[in-house]
Amino acid sequence: MQLPGTTLLVIDDDDHVRQRISAHLEHGGYDVLQASDASEGLAVFTAQRPGLVLCDLHLGHGRGFELVREITDSAPDIPVIVVSDSGLMSDVVEALRLGASDYLIKPLDDLVLLEHAVRRSLDRSRLRIENQRIRERLERANRDLENHLKELRDDQAAGHQVQLNMLPASPWVSGEYTFEHRLIPSLYLSGDFVDYFRVSDSQLAFYLADVSGHGSSSAFVTVLLKFMTTRLMYEQRKAENAGRIEFKPSDVLSHINRSLIACKLGKHVTMLGGVIDEHKQTLTYSIGGHLPLPMIYADGEARYLLGKGRPVGLFEDAEYHNEVIDLPAQFSLALCSDGVLDCLEGTTLKEKEARLPQLFAESGGALRGLLAGFGLDPNKTMPDDISVLVLGRNAE
Repeated sequence: MQLPGTTLLVIDDDDHVRQRISAHLEHGGYDVLQASDASEGLAVFTAQRPGLVLCDLHLGHGRGFELVREITDSAPDIPVIVVSDSGLMSDVVEALRLGASDYLIKPLDDLVLLEHAVRRSLDRSRLRIENQRIRERLERANRDLENHLKELRDDQAAGHQVQLNMLPASPWVSGEYTFEHRLIPSLYLSGDFVDYFRVSDSQLAFYLADVSGHGSSSAFVTVLLKFMTTRLMYEQRKAENAGRIEFKPSDVLSHINRSLIACKLGKHVTMLGGVIDEHKQTLTYSIGGHLPLPMIYADGEARYLLGKGRPVGLFEDAEYHNEVIDLPAQFSLALCSDGVLDCLEGTTLKEKEARLPQLFAESGGALRGLLAGFGLDPNKTMPDDISVLVLGRNAE
């Protein structure tokens, strides 16, 4: 439903038609300006800048077409609906070529159709303006990030150091919890990324991301991920003023999904993200197309956590869901990129995935033991980036 207060301009040299249209639109909640000829219409448009123009195409001396062109040239974001009693296809084509957003044929016996056309044009205009604003914001962010990427390409060593500096400390202890990670890039720069941080006095957040592809272009997206998650947390803190905030993993994945699609970088990400609530002793997590699934180790056994979701940055209609589990008094949680599967025994993916929890259990839930179980050769270049994040509650 159109909100009252939107200003429209009706230009028609037929007083009866103009007043009838204006009265109907005013009854619908619009503020309506009127003009009886092209000169007056252009003057009112220039002075008032309405949100939409409804213009008779055949004003005196053929000024309708010229007026449409003048309005759309000066304000391309303001929709113009043209009305004509000729019904000629050539008029339709010419009006649309000049920038008109819609075309109606007189007589306008059913003014509800007119109101639908107005609402449709205003909705399209708002979406176009909002998309433009989003594009401009993203373009500004992209320009900054592209400059950063250029530095990475010019100096790989500096780029490697930048990526290392973006990673959190390992190990990192916060309250009863310890976080550790290990990243092994297949090239000098990695397309994998991990992060963990305190969200509030009772919440710890973490994620592991695997960007499609390899090298500097994928590493560039990890910079973007860091920016987007940090920005989202900042905005939520600002909205909540202070204290506890609703930092839901599914919201993070949805935010990154929209941002990556809008950026049109040709990259997507598989992700695992979670938030630990230290008061409730629960883990809330969300999965974005990532395999292998996260593993939990407790009481000498390791198992996969359940969950599914689409990759991040590929599907506009992707939805992400939160899974919640109670955390044991003593546990370890492991997140791995799919590069670890290249290190495991087995001829099929199913066999490799079955082997991974066994290794985690054999390691006692420890990062060092898990890495040892992979049997990595330091002199051999792996075909894919490898990243592992292990977190757990400290032993009493």
